[in-house]
Amino acid sequence: DCGIMFLPSKLFAIFAFATCGGYSGGLRLSVDCVNKTESNLSIDIAFAYPFRLQQVTFEVPTCEGKERQKLALIGDSSSSAEFFVTVAVFAFLYSLAATVVYIFFQNKYRENNRGPLIDFIVTVVFSFLWLVGSSAWAKGLSDVKVATDPKEVLLLVSACKQPSNKCMAVHSPVMSSLNTSVLEYTRLIREKYADLVGCKKKYLV
Repeated sequence: DCGIMFLPSKLFAIFAFATCGGYSGGLRLSVDCVNKTESNLSIDIAFAYPFRLQQVTFEVPTCEGKERQKLALIGDSSSSAEFFVTVAVFAFLYSLAATVVYIFFQNKYRENNRGPLIDFIVTVVFSFLWLVGSSAWAKGLSDVKVATDPKEVLLLVSACKQPSNKCMAVHSPVMSSLNTSVLEYTRLIREKYADLVGCKKKYLV
C-alpha cells in the first residue's frame, strides 16, 4: 500500500531534521600575548540553532594592557534553518494523522483509491518542500561551517595580526549531527522518488 509505504520515510525524516533544530555547539580559541598576564588561553564561543551568528558575541584580549576587543561571529543562517525545521514539524504532524487513518480507518482510506491519491499529492508537496528547504539549509550549513571555523574567527582578532602574539584554535565545533541532517535528506529524496514513481503507476495510470 502506498500510504503505508510513505509513512516510514516520513517518520524517519523527523530524525534527520531534529538534528538541526536541537543543535548546539562551540569552539575555543587561545590568544597568547607577549605579556602573559594579558593572555587568554581559553576563549569559549557557543552557538546554537537557529544560527543567528551575528548575535553571538565574545571578548578577546588586545594584548595592549587590560583593554578587551568585543567581537561577533559573522552571518545569519536562521531563515534556512528555521524553514528546514518547520517542514519537519508539519511532516511529523501529517505522519501522526496519517498513522491514525492507516490503522483505524482503512476502509475509508481505500475507498475509491481516494486515500492513496490524497496521500500521493501530500507527499509530492512535502517532497518539494524538502527539496527547497534542504537545498537552502545545505548552503546555510556551509556558511555556518565557515563562520565558526576557528581559523576564520581568529582573523577577526586584532591581536592575532601581530606576529609577536600567538593565536591558536584549541578545538573546532562538532558538526557531525548537522552533516547528518543534509545527508539523510539525500537518501530520503531518493527513496521518495522511487515511492512516487511506484504509486503513480498504481493509482494514476
